[in-house]
Amino acid sequence: MIFFRIFRESLQFAIHALSVNKLRTILSLLGVTIGIFTIITVFTVVDSLERNIRDSVADLGSNVVYIQKMPWGAEGGEYKWWKYFQRPEPSYRELQQLQKRVHSAQAIAFAFPLRSTLKYHGNSIENATIIPASHDYYDIWAYDFQEGRYFSELESKSGSPVAVIGADIAEGLFGVQSAEGKEIKMLGRKVKVLGVFEKQGKSLVGQDVDATVLVPINFARTLMNVNNQDNAFIMAAARPGVEMEELKDDIRGAMRSLRRLKPKADDDFALNEISVISNGLDMMFSIIGGAGLVIGMFSILVGGFGIANIMFVSVRERTNQIGIQKSLGAKNYFILLQFLLESVLLCFMGGILGLIAVFALVSIADSRLEDFDLSLSLGNIFQGIMISVIIGIISGFIPAWIASRLNPVDAIRTGQ
Repeated sequence: MIFFRIFRESLQFAIHALSVNKLRTILSLLGVTIGIFTIITVFTVVDSLERNIRDSVADLGSNVVYIQKMPWGAEGGEYKWWKYFQRPEPSYRELQQLQKRVHSAQAIAFAFPLRSTLKYHGNSIENATIIPASHDYYDIWAYDFQEGRYFSELESKSGSPVAVIGADIAEGLFGVQSAEGKEIKMLGRKVKVLGVFEKQGKSLVGQDVDATVLVPINFARTLMNVNNQDNAFIMAAARPGVEMEELKDDIRGAMRSLRRLKPKADDDFALNEISVISNGLDMMFSIIGGAGLVIGMFSILVGGFGIANIMFVSVRERTNQIGIQKSLGAKNYFILLQFLLESVLLCFMGGILGLIAVFALVSIADSRLEDFDLSLSLGNIFQGIMISVIIGIISGFIPAWIASRLNPVDAIRTGQ
């Protein structure tokens, strides 16, 4: 009870001191406010960027292996792009063989991207992404539909001129009208729209589903050679209970056999999975976070030095008051707590103002960024408050300690 009474009295003295010198208090708050605003803004942007990228990476599938020409990360410590560039692209023939040989996968699909102009009456979309894909593609990427359906197995096998389109494509060609059942022109052919994928939002990693048109691979085979296409890839989703390493081993054995690689020869294909990207992201964001912390700490240190300077001035101005308090029986810890609370209170108020400024900035920015989720998390708010309190303690301790050690007689004489 005594501690709480002393704490309350010290807090009252601190609040009174701050209210008496309003201009000095405001100027002191400004430095801390700018420091907290800078460091929490950096943390918020970095955290939001990391969250958005990781969400996009998660959409690639945690149980999916991508067979591609180029690896997502360095193999053996060095990214030998000149070597990877000479590798053959995965082919539709290899897909057909993998479906027979790899039993640890529940679905295997082949796809590759094309570019084409889409037309519907007077509306057109230039350079749209067209993805010819095998039927199992939807078993791996099971997106919800805004309207319509995916193409049937019969339509896939027969190579029917049908398509499923993204939400942005539908809006660009049809506006508010229903897209289902309408015919669009692409790749020199008329294609019937079977359905529209539900809007996913832009992805920072991987394909933009909203701006994609999906067609059966056998339809594309009537127009071109699908076995030698740039950026082709094969996806394999693991069966429930199957470890990713087991799936990769099965695929590696099958691919080496299909390509007739000698036992000592290196793989001429890459087996990619999201763990490669996740590991890279961990390293990248640790560096970015560290750099942001250094920048923010410089800003907050400026505010901290300002608070320390003000507290030294405050101790000098109130030397006489300190002497009187001590002569009336005030203990050293009471004086120490009084000035320390004043410093912490200043920094806390500056931190709150800084957080309010960050919240306002984030709210304005988030309302203008359509496909990027920018938000101030509770963790960032807690960090801001804790940093403010810690800076207050560090900045105010030495002045408070000096004040608590003053001799009452000397303090009264000096203050007169």
